[in-house]
Amino acid sequence: MELRRVQRTHSGTFFVSLPKDWAEQAGLSKGTVLAISQSVDGRLCLDPEYNVKREPLGVVLKPSSYLDREIMGRYLLGFDIIRVVAKDRISPEERSLIKKASGRLVGLEIVEEDYASIVLQCLLEPAAFPPEKILRREYNIAASMHRDAVTAFIDGDVHIAKNVIARDDEVNRLYFLLVRILRTIIQNPRLGEELRIRSIDCLDYRMCASLVETIGDRAVEIALKALALKSTRISRETSQLVAKFHSSTYDAQEDSLRSFFGRSVVLAEKVRGERAEMDRMLHDIELAAKNEPAEIVPYIITTASSIHRIFGHSVDIADLVMPIEL
Repeated sequence: MELRRVQRTHSGTFFVSLPKDWAEQAGLSKGTVLAISQSVDGRLCLDPEYNVKREPLGVVLKPSSYLDREIMGRYLLGFDIIRVVAKDRISPEERSLIKKASGRLVGLEIVEEDYASIVLQCLLEPAAFPPEKILRREYNIAASMHRDAVTAFIDGDVHIAKNVIARDDEVNRLYFLLVRILRTIIQNPRLGEELRIRSIDCLDYRMCASLVETIGDRAVEIALKALALKSTRISRETSQLVAKFHSSTYDAQEDSLRSFFGRSVVLAEKVRGERAEMDRMLHDIELAAKNEPAEIVPYIITTASSIHRIFGHSVDIADLVMPIEL
């Protein structure tokens, strides 16, 4: 760090001299135009390459048994072009693996293909995908999965249960997209300024998105229990307890996301304050389950546990909330 003293001209203009080493490294000379922008945290940013277009980031991969994980990893790191090149030829199994991987990632398309290579390119423009918009979409799907999964469990609706499981792929796709955008913002502060999001906010968005994705996973757990029960129905008393438990959990889940987006500490505290009541409702379901047929008791207990964990994830989201002033 270099410290420079602010100076002022007779006309009242403030100015600071630039470090010579930095100026030479950036290729500055008399008359060079610098872009000066103010970040959301009040800092001034000097950019000598404001009009320079960013070159696409590319990588070359070799076929392997974990090629899909490598493709996903490069996608999440912000690579624009991923080339898969084989020594001789790409096998049908490897091609299937590549296409399956690209299908799980938003915007990643196969643009070239021959017997020995496949080129994938991410066609998304990061500036067109604000993190808040992606997170809201991810949450809306996960929340609908949670609601429908409990409905399927109580009503014994196999079709709804299967639909819940199918929607999990879309939640995952949006989660991966959000991680890519957040990492791009951290690597490219200029994009963060354009989207009005600070680097420190990226940490909270990443954590919140992960918790929302986990809520979707819990919904799948409930849907799987509904499928396992098939046409078997639980008693009216237990159904009402589960429905009430779900309703309270769903409300807490909604409040946690509203508190996150609105930075409402009051709403976040409301969610955290409901823990004792949620524990009591879980205990009531566990007691009621003892009166059910022995073969379905594990399904009821596991489903109630999944709902309780969703509440726990909601509390974790609420814990991310800090006052706007901070």
